[in-house]
Amino acid sequence: MRILRFSPALLLALLPAVAPAQSGSEEAAVRRALEHYLQGHATGDGNHHRMAFFPQANLYFVRSGALTIWTSEEYANNAPGKPAADEAQRKRRIVSIDITGTAAMAKIELDYPTVRFVDYMSLLKVDNEWRTIAKIFHREDKQTR
Repeated sequence: MRILRFSPALLLALLPAVAPAQSGSEEAAVRRALEHYLQGHATGDGNHHRMAFFPQANLYFVRSGALTIWTSEEYANNAPGKPAADEAQRKRRIVSIDITGTAAMAKIELDYPTVRFVDYMSLLKVDNEWRTIAKIFHREDKQTR
């Protein structure tokens, strides 16, 4: 039996080329779209939500056991226009981002004093701009002490 040996340099040359700069810049672009979403929550300004979502986007969630669907415009219109009274205690973070070509998925956590949300955002890149096309989320009320 003959054993083939390859040098590490040859193995690296055989692997598909990866453009880390492109994937890093794509992730940064996705994060910019998600940051508009987070800023909409932090400031209460629905215009940030409009920049985060495509006009055709929908939000899907379960309310009282039933599927509920809002358009992105309904969502933006529900913004209060000012930060919440407990804004200093609210925490938000992008948990993960997964990008393939012109499609991406992101998981976001919104941790507020009385409620926690977990959002799953589906994003598309159209005309060189990333925006959310669909959001699903789960709401979890916290126990009050």
